[in-house]
Amino acid sequence: MHHRTENTNNFEAPSKAIEMKTNLSDMEDEDDLDEEPGEVIDSAPPLMVGEEREINSSGIKKLLLKSGLGWETPEFGDEVTVHYVGMLQDGTKFDSTRDKDQPYTFKLGHGQVFKGLDSGIITMKKGETALFTLPSDTEYRNAGCDSVPVNSIIQLEVELVSFITVADVCKDGGIIKRIMEKGEDNRQPSDLDEVLVKYQVSLLDGTVVAKTAEEGIEFYIKDGHLIPALPKVIRTMKMGEKVNLSIKSQYGYGDAGRDSIGEFTSVPPNSELIIYLELVSFKSVIDVTGDSKVIKKIIKEGEGLAVANEGAAVTVRYIAKLEDGTILEKKGFDGEAPLEFIVDEEQVIAGLDRAAATMKKGEQAILTVSPEYGFRNIEVKRDLATIPPSSNIVYEVEMLNFVKEKALWEMSSQERIEAAGRKKEEGNLLFKSGKYQRAGKKYDKAVDYLIEEGSFGDEELKLAKPLRVSCWLNGAACCLKLNDFNEAIKLCSKVLAVEFYNVKALYRRAQAFMENADLVSAECDIKKALEVDPHNREVKLLHRSLKQRQAESNRRDAKLYTSMFSHLSKETAVAAKKRKAEKEEDEKTEHEAVAMELDSVSVNSDAADNGKVVGSLPR
Repeated sequence: MHHRTENTNNFEAPSKAIEMKTNLSDMEDEDDLDEEPGEVIDSAPPLMVGEEREINSSGIKKLLLKSGLGWETPEFGDEVTVHYVGMLQDGTKFDSTRDKDQPYTFKLGHGQVFKGLDSGIITMKKGETALFTLPSDTEYRNAGCDSVPVNSIIQLEVELVSFITVADVCKDGGIIKRIMEKGEDNRQPSDLDEVLVKYQVSLLDGTVVAKTAEEGIEFYIKDGHLIPALPKVIRTMKMGEKVNLSIKSQYGYGDAGRDSIGEFTSVPPNSELIIYLELVSFKSVIDVTGDSKVIKKIIKEGEGLAVANEGAAVTVRYIAKLEDGTILEKKGFDGEAPLEFIVDEEQVIAGLDRAAATMKKGEQAILTVSPEYGFRNIEVKRDLATIPPSSNIVYEVEMLNFVKEKALWEMSSQERIEAAGRKKEEGNLLFKSGKYQRAGKKYDKAVDYLIEEGSFGDEELKLAKPLRVSCWLNGAACCLKLNDFNEAIKLCSKVLAVEFYNVKALYRRAQAFMENADLVSAECDIKKALEVDPHNREVKLLHRSLKQRQAESNRRDAKLYTSMFSHLSKETAVAAKKRKAEKEEDEKTEHEAVAMELDSVSVNSDAADNGKVVGSLPR
C-alpha cells in the first residue's frame, strides 16, 4: 500500500509541486462519483465515547474511541490524512500506518483504502478516533492486502489527523482549490470589492515565477490581476482563507506564456501553475445608485444590521476632497461640529444623501460621487476651496448616529394618519417648487401609512380614505409632469376603483391617455367627467383639445390613405401602360416572325425551282 505525508502548514510553499498535478487528475473525474450516505438518521444524537452504532444500511459499524474537535466533518472529494490500524476480528493485525510512523493521505470517495470506509470517515471530526467494523463482504476488501482472507470481517481503528476541502472552481478541472486554512467568517468578496492578497506562483517543477511583497497587494476584483484564475478563485474565498491552487494553462498565461519580469523567470507557453494564495482582507464596495456614479467603499463595518434609511435624522462627520486630494471642507474634525441632516430631504448633495441611507452606526466609508449626484457642471465655493465644474467629490465619512422614523408596525392608527398627512404636505411643498419626483415619493410614502384598512376604526376611515385618494391624485399629477403617463393612468385607475365618477381622476387619466395617443379612451373619460360636471372649465378645454387632436389624426389618416391610394393608382396605371407596351411588342414580334416565315417559304420555293433546273443539266 502506498503512503505519503501531506504538507498541511499555513502559507508555506513546499519544495515540490508535483503532487498537485496528481490531485488535479483525481479531481477531473469527481463528477462521476456516487456519493454514499452518511448516518441513516441525520437527527440521531452524537455518539458518546464507548458507544457503537451502525452508520449506514450496508452494515458498517462505528465505535467512538476518542472525541474530535469542533463540528466540521469532511465531504466526498476532500483530502483526508489518517492513521489507521487494520485488524481481523480475532485481533490479527494486517496493516498499520502507525508502524511506519507515517499517516496516509487520500481523497474521499474513491475507495483508496477500504471500500466503504469513506462513508465512515465523513462522520468524523478532526482529531477523532473510531473503530469501524466492516462486514464480511468482498466489496469491502482492499485489493492491496493479500493477507486479508476472503469474506473476513475487518476492523479498522482510524484517527482523522486532518482534512482539506477540495473544490473544482470552474467545474472543468481547470482550477482546483485546496483549502489549507479556513477563513474567519462567511462573507465573500464581490466583483466591486477591493482585496488585499498574498500569493506565490510556481511552475510544476517548483520554479517561482511571481510573488507578492510581504505586505501583499491590493486590487479591485473587477479589474482582474495577474492571470484569469486569480479573481475567479478570490470570489470563492473568505477573509483569512489560505489555499493551494492547481491552475491549467487556459486560466494562467495561456499558449503565449509570459516573458521574464525582474527577478522572476519567464513562463513557457501552455504551462500549468501552482499558486499559494491568502486573502488577507477585503473592503466591500457598493454601487449606491446602481449606475456606478456613487461608489461606497467600506473601510470599517458598522454596528448591527440597521441602516439609516430615508427619513432618518443622521449625524455624520466627514472630510470632502477633490480627486487630486484638495480638501474642500471638514465636518466633525478640527473643532468643526458634525453635520446633522434628514435623509431624503435634499439638505445635502444627492450622492451623500443616498449613501447615508445605506450606512450603519459607526460605519466608516470612502464615497466617490460623480457630478450628476454632486454639484453638476457649476462652480461651487466651499469652506476651504472651490469646486470646479463637473468635478468628482471624495468623502471620507463616518456615520456617528442616526434616529430612524418609526416603522409602520410601531405606529397606532392615529399616528399613521398623522404621518400620512405630514408626508402629503411635504409632497405639496415639493410639487410647488417643481421637484416632482421627490414629491411623488412623498405621496407614495403617505399612501403606505394608509394601506391596511382593517386597522382603522370607522371614524379613522373617514379621514384615511379621502387622504389616500388625494395622495393618488397628487401622485398622478407628478407623473404627468414627469411624462410617466402609464403610472399616471395606474394611479387614477386606483382612485376610480373606489370613486367611479371622480372628476379629477377622469380628467388626469384622460390627459395621460391623450399623451399615449389613446384618443378613444381619453374621449370616454372626458364624457364621463362632463356627465358629472358639465360646466367644468378644465374638462371642457381638454375636450376641445381632444377634438383638435382627433381632427389632426383624421387629416393625417386621410392624407396617408390618399397617398396610399394615389400610389396604388399610379402603380396600376404604370402597370397597365407596361402591359400595353408588352402586348404591342409581342404583336410586333409576331408580325416579324410571320414575315420571316413568308420570306423563308419564298426562298425555299425559289431554291426548289432552281434545284430542278440545275438538276436537269448534264454533268
